[in-house]
Amino acid sequence: MGEARLAGKVAIVTGAGRGIGKSIARALAAEGAHVVLASRTQPEIEHLAAEIRSAGGAATPVRTDITDERDVERLTAEALKVSGAVDVLVNNAGIGVFKPVVAMAVSDFDAMWNVNMRGVFLATRSVLPPMIRARGGAIVNIASLAGKNTFKGGAGYGATKWALRGFAGSLMLEVREHNIRVVTICPGSVDTDFSSTGKKGAQITQPEDVASAVIFAVTAPARSMFSEIDLRPTNPA
Repeated sequence: MGEARLAGKVAIVTGAGRGIGKSIARALAAEGAHVVLASRTQPEIEHLAAEIRSAGGAATPVRTDITDERDVERLTAEALKVSGAVDVLVNNAGIGVFKPVVAMAVSDFDAMWNVNMRGVFLATRSVLPPMIRARGGAIVNIASLAGKNTFKGGAGYGATKWALRGFAGSLMLEVREHNIRVVTICPGSVDTDFSSTGKKGAQITQPEDVASAVIFAVTAPARSMFSEIDLRPTNPA
């Protein structure tokens, strides 16, 4: 087994209880990071924390509603207890409702914006002060190729991911002077229960592949930043 490239680092992962977030948390822990697991579903992150610890890693589960400002501040405070720093934030939590505009409830539209954008804003704003003080850090946003391409039924969800890319691009220009990297990963179809396409199987991008992209981004030489990474199957046929 190779050297743990993130030993001594603290990483927050939102939406860590399942799917892509779960794989990202495992990968960060395997690289030596103390992973702070955020999710609204406490049993899922408790189970994942136990799994990570049993494999020799370090994890702290923190039940968090990413749309609630007080919850997010508490999440950051818990992460800071580990070593006084937050080195990595992975904005992974997201929801999708895939319907034509005429059939979409206002509550569905609002819920996507609350999680997919408000949650990202709250979590990012919360970790920036300690990252700026430390003169470094990485903020990784899990967006989607739906933030670059349009499709039927994707107006609400896609709009949040286009917005996320705009947010991330502007943020990158604001914080790069503090040696903070902002990376946005845009997966296409991933073999999870979240996928709107229903595509499954070994030829489709797996959650572990998205996790590998996160590790690639946060372990790159400090002088370099992969500001956007598109991730799609090599040959889905």
